[in-house]
Amino acid sequence: MDKKSKVIVLRCDDYDEEKIYTLLKIGLDQLGGLESFINKEEKILLKPNLLKKAEVEKAVITHPVVVGAFARILREEEYENIVLADSCGHGTTRQVIQGTGMDTCLEKYQIPAIDYTKGVHVDNPEGTQAKEFILPKELLEADCVISLSKMKTHALERITGAVKNSYGFIYGKNKAIGHTKYPSADSFARMLIDLNQYVKPRLYIMDGITAMEGNGPGSGDPVAMNMILMSMDPVALDSVFARLVYLKPEMVPTNYHGEKMGLGNYMEENIEVILASGMEEDESTWLKNGRREERIKDRIEHGSEGRIKNDRSRENAAEKPAWGMRPQCSMISMKELVEQYGNPHFNVDRTKVRSNIWTKLAKALNIFQKKPYIEADKCVRCGICVNSCPVPGKAVDFRNGKKQPPVYDYKKCIRCFCCQEMCPKKAIKVK
Repeated sequence: MDKKSKVIVLRCDDYDEEKIYTLLKIGLDQLGGLESFINKEEKILLKPNLLKKAEVEKAVITHPVVVGAFARILREEEYENIVLADSCGHGTTRQVIQGTGMDTCLEKYQIPAIDYTKGVHVDNPEGTQAKEFILPKELLEADCVISLSKMKTHALERITGAVKNSYGFIYGKNKAIGHTKYPSADSFARMLIDLNQYVKPRLYIMDGITAMEGNGPGSGDPVAMNMILMSMDPVALDSVFARLVYLKPEMVPTNYHGEKMGLGNYMEENIEVILASGMEEDESTWLKNGRREERIKDRIEHGSEGRIKNDRSRENAAEKPAWGMRPQCSMISMKELVEQYGNPHFNVDRTKVRSNIWTKLAKALNIFQKKPYIEADKCVRCGICVNSCPVPGKAVDFRNGKKQPPVYDYKKCIRCFCCQEMCPKKAIKVK
């Protein structure tokens, strides 16, 4: 691609609505303003990451305050026809958002959360990997889609962000079927690129104030990354995310294939990064005082309780005065961005994938591959992993009865990790 992709990095260390609202407006201005890519009369569909029902503090779903702040901007800009929906991994849109605060945010701005009702077959003859999709009727009726993803790790694709969030466009059980049709990380990534190119979301926003590291995307640990990313290029956005966690962007299949297939840019020289920061003190002073090192040390030493302290600010947000900081916008090099705000200790798979005759043979024989396994002491035998398995005949099942944890048949297992994604008790790990 000839044109540089612009990625906006909005520094924010808590889920204060006024801060996020102000920063999102600044980010939109840097991208040319809402009216430059959304017409007032268009039907808008907001697509957050609603993997499954979970406490907001666990960083499984897009934070309600981020969704609410963007909804507020749309309403203030007099956009009228707006809905929110996702094809969730477990449960429906309304079920997943109930009690999270997202439901009350949407009610406040009179934006309905809808459950998809029907899948429609669409042909995609120009697709590289996927020549057809089953998409929700309500999605196809929208003129404009806005993606509101969550910064998380992913067992199959290493990270899930802007590109992967679009898998929630696939209707219902067809998501599970997709894993059997596209079982490898590369084929699944190419399908995701085709999907993004078919639906064409206008804007991608990533909630990374509190991210998820480790056993993501549903059972990892919350970690403070203190930022929101915005771009019209999902590959560029995800590549900035990758660099910030010291993961080579080309090691993420959706980045590699995304650039190769023309969805976006992951090469550093083709990305322009704009930093918007609302620090109370000068950034250079903050760095000289060693605050960056303190923050990284805090991430490492304080465990999950320390990591999710940002979310607790929601409880007393109403007592805070309006945000009086003056955000500064400036271009920043990728090197400076990573040095100042990156987290080298972020727990993500950085293992290099080797490709030779032996690895190909091992893959063909289904040996020496990453695989899911169940920690028996955490398993409550709910059967969600069994129901989530898309393989005919089930690769994980109650083979020893329901009084014992499910058992894997690794000869059947396609390593899609749907079981690990959907486990509500963090009982399934990947090794």
